[in-house]
Amino acid sequence: MALFKPKAELAEVDFNHLPRHVAIIMDGNGRWAKRRGLPRTAGHAAGAETFRTIATYCQEIGLEYLTVYAFSTENWKRPMEEVSAIIGLLKKYLLESIEKMEKDKIRLHFFGDLDALPPELRELTVRTDDISTRYEGMQVNVCFNYGGRDEIVRATRAFAADCLAGKRNPEELTEDLFSGYLYSAGVPDPDLVIRPSGELRISNFLLWQSAYAEFYYTDVLWPDFSKEELHKALAAYQSRSRRFGGV
Repeated sequence: MALFKPKAELAEVDFNHLPRHVAIIMDGNGRWAKRRGLPRTAGHAAGAETFRTIATYCQEIGLEYLTVYAFSTENWKRPMEEVSAIIGLLKKYLLESIEKMEKDKIRLHFFGDLDALPPELRELTVRTDDISTRYEGMQVNVCFNYGGRDEIVRATRAFAADCLAGKRNPEELTEDLFSGYLYSAGVPDPDLVIRPSGELRISNFLLWQSAYAEFYYTDVLWPDFSKEELHKALAAYQSRSRRFGGV
């Protein structure tokens, strides 16, 4: 049963039958800032606040998993000032999360190659992983320095290495076994993928995991994405019939 009692005007969402796993491509921060005559860094700061609001709300309504696309493997090509601002926001969020995770029983994990992060940030991600092992609450997955193709290549290499070491045989490879080599091992595939900002593409996000996900697109830029916008996405999801390739 949902932990949150919705307002009457939000009754179109059945909060007792939510998707287990919602994934969001947090897009539109730069355009949001440009429309207001602000630097792109201001857009990322506003987007970080939206993420905090939506993640907290997802916990309140009883969502089990939330995965967000925060920084792709391609985003390193952006101006250094912008990259530094994003990394600074990540540090700020991690420090705040470490204080709140034990109180709010939220688990926080990272998908992506974290070796490129400064040592201090890598240590903070290790601390959040350690805290997460103690609880069974909602799990928030942050995709940072993440790319779907890169994830699949890394998983393939890991399986091949196990075969060479005699731990696995190529013939035993199945979809379930391969999934265990991904960053998302142990996490159910997303039921719903939300893409704000008006773009109609997946942008290298959870390529393997989203094979049968429902997609919801909106023109709303991420910093303006509200609880009401989330309700629209959930209502759209609940109006669809998921057949997973069947009749």
